Amino acid sequence: MSAQPSTRWVAQMRDTEAGRLARAVDVDPVGPLWRGAQIFRVLSYLYALGFQMAINDDLQHRAVAWALFGLLTVWTAVSGIGYFVGFARNRYWVTAEVLLVCGLMLSTSYVADAEWAWNNQTWPTTLWATNAVISVAILAGPVGGIVTGLVVGGTSTFVKGELNLNFGRNATIIVIVATGMAVGLAAANARHSHEKLSAAARIAAAAEERERLSREVHDGVLQVLALIARRGREIGGPTAELASLAAEQERALRRLISDAGDAGSESVLDGARGTGELDLAAALRDFADDRVSVSAPADPVAVPAHIGQEIRAAVVNALDNTRHHAGPDARAYILVEDLGDDVVVSVRDDGIGISAGRLAQAVSQGRLGVAKSIVGRIESLGGSAVLDTEPGGGTEWEFTVPRQPRRQGFSGSSTEGRRN
Repeated sequence: MSAQPSTRWVAQMRDTEAGRLARAVDVDPVGPLWRGAQIFRVLSYLYALGFQMAINDDLQHRAVAWALFGLLTVWTAVSGIGYFVGFARNRYWVTAEVLLVCGLMLSTSYVADAEWAWNNQTWPTTLWATNAVISVAILAGPVGGIVTGLVVGGTSTFVKGELNLNFGRNATIIVIVATGMAVGLAAANARHSHEKLSAAARIAAAAEERERLSREVHDGVLQVLALIARRGREIGGPTAELASLAAEQERALRRLISDAGDAGSESVLDGARGTGELDLAAALRDFADDRVSVSAPADPVAVPAHIGQEIRAAVVNALDNTRHHAGPDARAYILVEDLGDDVVVSVRDDGIGISAGRLAQAVSQGRLGVAKSIVGRIESLGGSAVLDTEPGGGTEWEFTVPRQPRRQGFSGSSTEGRRN
């Protein structure tokens, strides 16, 4: 009764081990090249075997040649399995193969006479020797393939004792070097493509996870905090402080979720446009809560990072003014527009507004918060900050900033007006 479960358990273990080994091989971005190269290894071995059988009677030391061919056979089998499975894909195995190949080629001077070496290809065929060039090219890229091709081709030339410049009859070095370069380029391109695909997969997985977490948080914690903040303001009295704390925590949690998303967006922008850019739309969506609404294009609004940070800081100050001066029930509305060469950000509230001359009076009294923290920031970027307000009619800031900053002094280009 126990034999059958035991057999099934052993079979499952074997399946698991086979699956683990297959996954380990597939992780290598140049795994297909390694496996394809071993097919060439088998074919080149069969060619070398046929060559050995055909020319063995012409050699001086036939027994030694067969003994060396036995070593070649063992290496072909062991290294072929090692490269195919994966455990031999390292510099130690590849270096050993290059040394073995060059050693076997140099043995031509012992197993054959000089005349035979000059009139024939190097024993045990340059086709089989090309395996070493291919292995180095896959592991080290085109430069390694070219260098190894020159080493193997140079060994063949050394055995012949003379460099034959008649490449119409002797193109061994050219063929070997070209093979190393081509295979090396293929390996380098495969690794580069794998890195790009892996990065894209990581970004997609991170974005999916953020969306899932955002939905869960929005459906639970954020709604509870928003309810506490709203009900606390309605009740008033001591609960107003509780409402304020709940609203603050809600904003912090929204910002935490949004910051994780911004990191992914900035990585995409950096990869597509170069480093140093910021998605302004994503940065301003941080401020969305029960009292602040944000409208922005669905596509990223890419601006230089320092410009985006200054605009964001100006928006922070505008929202602070709304929070402290527009009234307890005031709501704010942020609008982001992408006009190509310029970006426009509007921050509007439905609060009590600002009475005529109040800003000028604040400046004359030395209170320069608005002038420095809002107008000064925008004008330092070569843009303009326009204020539109009236008592009981709310307040609206409109920031127009060029993507390429045109620096100018503080000229007071912001205006204070009244809605018509």
